[in-house]
Amino acid sequence: MYAYIRGKMVSTDGNLAVVDVGGIGYEISVSTNTAVKLPARDKEVTLFTYLNVREDEFSLYGFLRREEKEMFLKLITISGIGPRAAIGILSGMELGALAIAIATADVKSIAKIKGVGKKTAERIVLELKEKLRGEDATFFTENVVSLEEAGGMVQDAVNALRTLGLTQAEALNAVNASRSEADTLEELIMCALRRINK
Repeated sequence: MYAYIRGKMVSTDGNLAVVDVGGIGYEISVSTNTAVKLPARDKEVTLFTYLNVREDEFSLYGFLRREEKEMFLKLITISGIGPRAAIGILSGMELGALAIAIATADVKSIAKIKGVGKKTAERIVLELKEKLRGEDATFFTENVVSLEEAGGMVQDAVNALRTLGLTQAEALNAVNASRSEADTLEELIMCALRRINK
């Protein structure tokens, strides 16, 4: 019904954002990864949206990137995963790392997301793995630094984390999320470890 909403940022509170469109404030559920990237109050924002209609409630879900919305739509096709659970999954792992984890059947990484157990992680991989191959996988990971593209410090940090027992998806997720906070390899590894141990 609503493809996107464009308006002025009013506020964020956890996973809820309020956007003013023509004097009407829309309360929109967003993932944690989207919430931290939203602009400051009174700045313009565009969120791709999904309207969930239930007997007793209309809920809007918003995404800064079309790719995140596409992943959300794929997740809610899986039995037992509703919109709130899908937002929780998208909050627990960067989009590109989640796509890599699904495409490589990395159940362990997905199961570590809060609220996702081993059975749900296995179901996600089973139902979405084939859909995230080839062009689809590129679509979801094109804005994420891959090991081949990054080389140097990022690759060294991922390799160091893998020697500590992390999977490639876990390590890449933590390193990508920490890149802006570190100038040296040691800082990057420490920042990534802090994220993992939160």
